[in-house]
Amino acid sequence: MRTRAKICGITRIEDIHSVVHAGADAIGFVFFPPSPRSVTAEQAKVLIQQVPAYVQTVGLFVNASADDIQHILKDVPLDVLQFHGDETPEQCRDIAEQVGRRWYKAIQIKPDLDVVATIQSYQQAGASAVLLDAWHPELKGGTGHSFDWSQFPKLDIPLILAGGLKPDNVEDAIKTTNAYAVDVSGGVESAKGIKDQQLIEQFMQGVHRGSAKY
Repeated sequence: MRTRAKICGITRIEDIHSVVHAGADAIGFVFFPPSPRSVTAEQAKVLIQQVPAYVQTVGLFVNASADDIQHILKDVPLDVLQFHGDETPEQCRDIAEQVGRRWYKAIQIKPDLDVVATIQSYQQAGASAVLLDAWHPELKGGTGHSFDWSQFPKLDIPLILAGGLKPDNVEDAIKTTNAYAVDVSGGVESAKGIKDQQLIEQFMQGVHRGSAKY
């Protein structure tokens, strides 16, 4: 099965068209105002209308309440929630139940983190997947940094690789980790929040090469 790919931090209609044309499986919208890639509900409402069927839409939230997320969902019919803050497994489960969406959790690979136990705690709470990202003391994703891919575990839950991925390393990343999916943002940008069509296409070509079984 080909490794799935999500392009995150979309802010422009033309970038949606580029992502869809390149064959990505999912498009991510960031609802976290400190991020340079953040969009409002009003902006996302316009953008999501350009996403065709069979391409999933994911909303990234950082320590948002169920009410905050429900307010977004009134105008933006997201398929999946990505919790990217300090949410506990119980908080993720409760919020998802309240708003009626599937969800997954992003985990930053801190030096002293028990990665497997942390993943399993979210899996037991009902996560559809877990995303593993590079750790940064201040930033919540979009750091441009990667972690040691040899730490990538093999578990019975879909695992998504993020952090420092680019067109020139995604093939190797997939072959090293055998990740279910990869998630990229800054690695396919010409500026923060501005995607580059050529880089997106090159990234997806790398995904296909990395997924090929010889």
